Amino acid sequence: MRAINRSAVLETIRRKGPISRSAIAQSLHLSLPTVMRIADELIEEHFVRAQGTTEWSGGRRRPLLEFNADGFVVVGADLGGTKMYGAASNLAGIVLDEVNIARHGTSGEESFSWLVSVLDTLLASPKLEGRRVRGIGVGVPGVTQHNEGVVRWASTLKWKDFPLKARLEERYKLPVTVDNDVNLACLGELWYGAGQGLQHMVLVAIGTGIGSGIIIDGALYRGSEEASGEIGNMIPGREFLGKDFQGFGALESVASGTGIAERARALLRSEGRLDDGDDLHAEDVFDAARRGEKWAWTVIDETVDYLAIAIANLITCFDPEVIVLGGGVTRSADLLIEPIVRRIGTSIPSVPRLVVSTLGLRAAVMGAITIVLHQTSDFYVVHKLS
Repeated sequence: MRAINRSAVLETIRRKGPISRSAIAQSLHLSLPTVMRIADELIEEHFVRAQGTTEWSGGRRRPLLEFNADGFVVVGADLGGTKMYGAASNLAGIVLDEVNIARHGTSGEESFSWLVSVLDTLLASPKLEGRRVRGIGVGVPGVTQHNEGVVRWASTLKWKDFPLKARLEERYKLPVTVDNDVNLACLGELWYGAGQGLQHMVLVAIGTGIGSGIIIDGALYRGSEEASGEIGNMIPGREFLGKDFQGFGALESVASGTGIAERARALLRSEGRLDDGDDLHAEDVFDAARRGEKWAWTVIDETVDYLAIAIANLITCFDPEVIVLGGGVTRSADLLIEPIVRRIGTSIPSVPRLVVSTLGLRAAVMGAITIVLHQTSDFYVVHKLS
């Protein structure tokens, strides 16, 4: 109960501060002495600080309390299958420094070396001078055991049962959290982005692969094997049944950035308009569609169909308040959102808002900040059983 009360007080101050101790007690139905004790602890630990304005508590005036966003720095990294992004941020999500590697094209130990290079660069940044580092968070494109920090399987990185947390903690002597990259991006949107203030949301990330993060009653849903949200493995039609998908799942094979590019290449080759050695990326397909090229619209229309099926299934399963689209492909969301809504609008009972991520590239790193704060401060979310 002590940890639960502490979590509730901290979150109330973060969301509503500057706020008085008595207002916190009233809001949470806690005794004033309990709130005062917890507030003193949070101030001592630098999570909370006193603000100049005061409240009258009968005996003497007390300063209001506010979340100390500058009390710590968190370093986060989003280790994508083809791209890598790292940032150092305060607890309010304000980025102090960042590193972006557009295409690293690595796997195995080489990917780990690139990650270490990104973290070393951020930790040595002059912009962090004099600031305390609370911890490191890393998002990985694959199934992770987040408590142990083991990457069970990340196909694009060729990591299987990779002890990422242990290796990073040995190197940096800091608390490290490792999680699925889309789970982190989902938490980032919940705390700092398009999902702020919501209790039920789904993030669909469309990039090299496809994944989703699911928020139920304000908390991340992980599933029994910590593999919830792996919607790249969804079966988007009966023609996919009984087939063996190596590396990528059925939905990813047709609707991810990789799948879009592959279908476009196959179509152009069949028409004799592309040689085997020619390269083509998903963004090239969207650019061609904007120019009105018929072949590109054929690919985009099929992509919308596949995504509409997946999103309709997510809506009927989880009844979210909002679906947030993230990942590199959503830079072309203007060609996706309206057609998806049009396709599913009459096919399911209700359609929530579909919006584009407001954090973009930074979403997973913002989620890393959230989860490092929570895991290093015994944070709890409590819900009434109904």
